[in-house]
Amino acid sequence: MEEEKLPITDHLEELRWRLVKCVVAIGVGFLATYTFSEKIFNFLVSPLIRVMPEDGQLIYTSLPEAFFTYLKVSFFAGLLLSAPVIFYQIWKFVMPGLYENERRYVLPFVLVASLFFFMGISFAFYVVFPLGFKFFLGFSTDRISALPSMNQYLGFAMRLLFAFGITFELPVVMYFLAKMGIANHTVLRKQRKYAILIVFVLAAILTPPDVISQFLLAIPLLILYEISIWVTYLVRRKKDKDTPA
Repeated sequence: MEEEKLPITDHLEELRWRLVKCVVAIGVGFLATYTFSEKIFNFLVSPLIRVMPEDGQLIYTSLPEAFFTYLKVSFFAGLLLSAPVIFYQIWKFVMPGLYENERRYVLPFVLVASLFFFMGISFAFYVVFPLGFKFFLGFSTDRISALPSMNQYLGFAMRLLFAFGITFELPVVMYFLAKMGIANHTVLRKQRKYAILIVFVLAAILTPPDVISQFLLAIPLLILYEISIWVTYLVRRKKDKDTPA
């Protein structure tokens, strides 16, 4: 925080250029993955296919739906590929507000933020999807069959994957809040009961309306909250050590 404060217009200009670079990175990822969009979609839909009946299949209900679905798949894949770049741009945007000795942690931040983001996505894909889809398909009967469309499935999958990916960033966010003196481990411990309530409300909003998916998001979030308490505690402890008596 050795630099002079910049006027709000400079901050907005900086933010604009950071967003432009993020969009360019996503565009490059989109172009790089468009050729493989069908294979990527087949991979994304594999958890559903595995729990569907042998004759189960996805459909598309309008002529251009498949084409636009593959475009969305490429955009989604491009967004995932550009995640480290996006985290880097976030770091560069907040860097002027950090101390000189903290600015060198750009690589650890990008790696840790990307790791937690992909951990959340992987947890949703490999744990939540199979259990959730099995629950939903359990409503099928001799007279009722599930015929999910490509676009509906992709929208559902993207929403859930991003929900888990973003919420798994909680310890990273808390680290920065602790660095700025906003988050405190003592307060987090005292507010634990309210945090539990908020977690379950968020899980109900971000996941499909079934108890399994909600619990599968709420439980990791509660674990991440406990990790965040320890993260803020360690940050505070380091600050106290570095502060001369």
